[in-house]
Amino acid sequence: MKSRIEARKQVSKIGFLLTAFLVSIARAQQARTTGVEAASEPPARQVIVSIPDRKLALIENGEVTRIFAVAVGKASTPSPAGSFRIVSRVSNPTYYHEGKIVPPGPANPVGTRWMGLSEQGYGIHGTNAPSSIGKAASHGCIRMARADLEQLFAMVQVGDVVEIRAERDAQTATIFSLAEKTVAAERTEIADAGLSPQQANYGLAGDPDGAKNAVQAQ
Repeated sequence: MKSRIEARKQVSKIGFLLTAFLVSIARAQQARTTGVEAASEPPARQVIVSIPDRKLALIENGEVTRIFAVAVGKASTPSPAGSFRIVSRVSNPTYYHEGKIVPPGPANPVGTRWMGLSEQGYGIHGTNAPSSIGKAASHGCIRMARADLEQLFAMVQVGDVVEIRAERDAQTATIFSLAEKTVAAERTEIADAGLSPQQANYGLAGDPDGAKNAVQAQ
């Protein structure tokens, strides 16, 4: 009887170790696939991009602190969906593409800041075509208006998680629906006060027109 109990204990122990081993393999595979290690708790700071909403949210300690309008990949060159990390941060980058070199300046296609992602060749950056913000217009990267880009750049670090969602889910619906309501409320307050957006000097969260005007003012 005692030997049977001991045998069952050994089987149980082996099963536990096997399960732990399989979980570690799954986590390692996820890290290789997405560039992001699996975590039991949400990261302290993360960026969430909703492709259908064409918006980006910065979340810190579970709270949405900023929402920006962005341009995402067009149909022929879609933005990659998945979990990634910021692997580089560059101010006033030089643009290189298929032998073409564009130094920092107004003509640079990636603008004044570059945040490279763990998906090689993709990043969050500015643009020399501000009218593209709010549209599906890029080669797959996430474009931002200059003022928004520089603000986000100052708030994130290498290693921060970037989630790019190809479809709306419960989280993005909550985040960006709330932003739309906030924008509508701010517009109503400005209209009631008899002020134009320029007079009010506002920057509405997730407002493509506001973002475009901010870039053109630079």
